Amino acid sequence: MGARNSSARRWVLLSVLTFVGATLVSSRPLHAWEPTRPVEFVIPAGTGGGANLMARFVAAIIQKENLSPQTFLAVNKSGGAGAEAFLYVKEQKGNPHVIVITLSNLFTTPLHTGVPFNWRDLTPVSMLALDYFILWVNAETPYKTAQQYLSAVKEKPAQFKMGGTGAAQEDQILTVQLEQNFGGKFIYVPFKGGGEVCTNLVGKHVDSTVNNPSECLGNWKADRVRPLAVLDNARISLPDWDKIPTVKEATGKDVAYTMLRGIFTAPGVSKEVQDYYANLMKKVTQSADWKRYISENALKAQFMTGPEYVKWLEQAEALHKDLMTKGGLLKK
Repeated sequence: MGARNSSARRWVLLSVLTFVGATLVSSRPLHAWEPTRPVEFVIPAGTGGGANLMARFVAAIIQKENLSPQTFLAVNKSGGAGAEAFLYVKEQKGNPHVIVITLSNLFTTPLHTGVPFNWRDLTPVSMLALDYFILWVNAETPYKTAQQYLSAVKEKPAQFKMGGTGAAQEDQILTVQLEQNFGGKFIYVPFKGGGEVCTNLVGKHVDSTVNNPSECLGNWKADRVRPLAVLDNARISLPDWDKIPTVKEATGKDVAYTMLRGIFTAPGVSKEVQDYYANLMKKVTQSADWKRYISENALKAQFMTGPEYVKWLEQAEALHKDLMTKGGLLKK
């Protein structure tokens, strides 16, 4: 009798354990999507710029932290002020193995060129950060403040060259804003990427730039360039960077603009794919390496995904349309 009861108890216990085990297994995302081959990480800009640096750093974190079963391969497609990259990803409908890092040329390029693309043609994943802009001059110039430099530009219209990434993109929008606020007129000189822009400032081929902090960081540390003002409504709250005044502090006039650093994937992918990349990017932004990168390159940390991100994109599109209308940069 005791043996039969003991055997029955063991059978019941085994059944319960089997049921619990099956329940636990079924509750795990056994069928959650993961990439099954290397992911193409498209960059709508040239090498050396902020987008290129960030995309390659994100890919390195993913590999170092073993966050994905597949590698992320960075590919630069800078043609047409980013249009080449955006149209390429748009054409990858349903392909879960391609993502793109975006600048604000996500808005400016279609508004200026009329290229058949809108950010809604892609699948939003997440915002990684916002990037500042700084007014830079060559360190050998006599200009120590933004007021001195912008006054000189006003006194000699169309004699000072402003270097920037692309035409009718963020850098030119800011250049127009400076012209409208201070009464000067620049000769705007477009380049393929932010690294090339800063190199030309060091070489004195242009007189100033509005490079992102990361794009001129090395040359600043080497005393080749001089930051005059941050183009935002508050200083960059990081060591060394916090010594650079805002345009308003330096001149009394408020000129502010920050740039998107975000991620999209191809149109027509499943919600599982979208969620996978959103969760992956969140893990990236939680890593120690990312936090160090944000600090060293003077970025504004701001992760965003889901409906909140979509709402931000809608507002940013409207803002860019307004700024470009005022600057005469919309396609006619």
